[in-house]
Amino acid sequence: MKNIFNKGLLAVVLLLAVAQTALAATTVYSIRVDGLACPYCAYGIEKKLNEIDSVKFIDMDLDKGIVTVESYNIKLNDKQLEQLFQDSGFTYRSKTETEK
Repeated sequence: MKNIFNKGLLAVVLLLAVAQTALAATTVYSIRVDGLACPYCAYGIEKKLNEIDSVKFIDMDLDKGIVTVESYNIKLNDKQLEQLFQDSGFTYRSKTETEK
């Protein structure tokens, strides 16, 4: 009986963990950056963005100078992004964000 109770409790805990992740607010940022020219540049920015908790997806369009970032449960502000890109050797221009 104790084993059945433990399995049921584990199932409830896992279900709550999955539900919390599913309900997490996801924000997609489209960030305009000057100076993106090569994949190595993109790697440096990706590395910095991955240091931020809750960032789960990063994509870069080098031709357009657009970095797309998807995150959950956090908001990336202009000052934070400006510093991040400046530290990476690029110029942050603007961002748009949409809730997903």
